Amino acid sequence: MNAKSIFASLVRGDDGSVSTTYGPFLLLSALQPIFRRSPDETLEIEAFEGLVRTFRSGEPVSPAEFFGLVEPADIETTDSILRTIHILNTGRLNRSHARIFIKFHPGLFRTPIAMRQEVERIKLAGHEAGLSPDRIVCEISEKFGEDAHLIAAFTEHMRAIGFRIAIDDFGAGDSDLERLKHIRPDYVKFEPAWTRDFLENSAGMALLRVIVRQMQEDGIEPVFEGLEQSWQVQRCGELGVPLMQGYALARPQLAPTDFNSLFPEAPSAIEPAAAARTNALSSAPSPAHATIASARAKPARTFGRRRPALD
Repeated sequence: MNAKSIFASLVRGDDGSVSTTYGPFLLLSALQPIFRRSPDETLEIEAFEGLVRTFRSGEPVSPAEFFGLVEPADIETTDSILRTIHILNTGRLNRSHARIFIKFHPGLFRTPIAMRQEVERIKLAGHEAGLSPDRIVCEISEKFGEDAHLIAAFTEHMRAIGFRIAIDDFGAGDSDLERLKHIRPDYVKFEPAWTRDFLENSAGMALLRVIVRQMQEDGIEPVFEGLEQSWQVQRCGELGVPLMQGYALARPQLAPTDFNSLFPEAPSAIEPAAAARTNALSSAPSPAHATIASARAKPARTFGRRRPALD
């Protein structure tokens, strides 16, 4: 596998951000911080979550609508290239330790070989971005059902490479702490609506406190996401939740973001990260330039099967 096969469909904007296209759609990367509460009660960026933002002729299209229009044969490639742009845009922030959470849909990869190939693609993207494997968090939905054994084997392979593992949507459906022990994730992200309901009353708070403590004893870091009100953030502090995400803390921003100015790292931490980034990109291919505005003016490069215009 070479860089050309992974990066041929990337488009670099005039602002340095990395995006891609599919037929008439421009796919951009949005990043949302995940914050760690420090012992002195200050908040520091622990990681970012990569989120796709889709446009057609400059107008936004919901991710659900977009993926409903992707050809079945192209879903795997599209999903993979989105992870790549999230990783590359995080690398451009030149932060010294922030990780990137990238969603992973194991159901798209029906064989262990296909899964291993995707892991190698992620590893290559991380190298290109100047991010070590332990700064890439592969986020898998907790709703993996009958694929649990395959997921366990796959996560072992990812962990052997050095990636971190996160389970998403805990609390929804048939969540099981014992099953989490089998997977042994580094992080567990709680399902937002479920969490908000339990934060509203003392009985729910008591249950969450027990679950949070059990996970921490098992070496798992809980992440409460979807926090929209300051009182929810405060109650997470009362529970000892180490990692938090939501509009009450910071909204997603399209790359390139201004999170470095809003939540700066110490200069001593930034300098070595910038040097590592420079070295990692020294042999990078020179990509094309595109913005939302230019996408209106002329067709962008595409990958996968070309689709007819939908107008």
